[in-house]
Amino acid sequence: MADFTSGFWDLYIGIITLLSIAGCGILLWSQATHRIQPGEATDGTTGHLWDEDLTELNTPLPRWWMWLFYMTIVFALVYLVLYPGLGSYAGKLGWKSSGAYEQELVRAKADYGPLFAKYASQDLETVARDPQAHAIGERLFLTYCAQCHGSDARGNKGFPDLTDKDWLYGGEASVIKTTILKGRNGMMPPMGAALGSEKDVEDVAHYVKSLSGMTADPIRVSFGKSKFGACMACHGPGGSGNQAIGAPNLSDKIWLYGGSAETIMETIRKGRSNTMPAFEDFLGNDKAHVLAAYVWSLSNEEKVLAKK
Repeated sequence: MADFTSGFWDLYIGIITLLSIAGCGILLWSQATHRIQPGEATDGTTGHLWDEDLTELNTPLPRWWMWLFYMTIVFALVYLVLYPGLGSYAGKLGWKSSGAYEQELVRAKADYGPLFAKYASQDLETVARDPQAHAIGERLFLTYCAQCHGSDARGNKGFPDLTDKDWLYGGEASVIKTTILKGRNGMMPPMGAALGSEKDVEDVAHYVKSLSGMTADPIRVSFGKSKFGACMACHGPGGSGNQAIGAPNLSDKIWLYGGSAETIMETIRKGRSNTMPAFEDFLGNDKAHVLAAYVWSLSNEEKVLAKK
């Protein structure tokens, strides 16, 4: 890793950049005069002829075009003196993209901070019923959450659907806000070795399918039920899950990775690991408050409409 943080790379980038600019200038200068090579025609042509009457002229580049090119070279050199572009050299003006971003954040906080603060003083369900807050929350969701949960919030394989009422940690508005602020780390350990043989894994998969009324082999279900004891600590005796630790309910027909026997067996063998990143440092409490209200409204539309 030290190779990428040494001063050599700064020098390397700087030299390559300056040599490239100098090379452009030299190339341009070399084409600025009319040269006649030995044995070449002296009538202003190269002596090449195509289709009997198409003659290639030997003339220098237009002066206006050359001076315009020289101006771009001068501009590039001035730019590299004032702004970063030569390795770690920061430029005379000291400009940096992170500084510009921080200034934008300061301006945005001054403009929109009071609005977010107003909503932060209200309870989440009240905010969810405010049309303006709903629109702001939707834009926040599309910016920060849609990449995983989809623009319609219906999720994808491995990413929960936020529009239903199936919640790993609970669907209360306050819990949703905690999830946004602190993130979540869900982990299903590999259970193949604990269950025993591959046959036992398949039996448990059939039993799990039967819990939600899915078609399953009744003989395998009976064998799998006795082996399911290794899973009860997290999922409970009836597979109804445990929101305190984020263990999913296996008795409904909602699946994060899919409900086929093959997928369930893969989960049992290899386990699953899912991470919801924490947004507390990035969004802050006030924005997370509005976003949480919006997410809560997606699965509680009847409550939102009832009190409007």
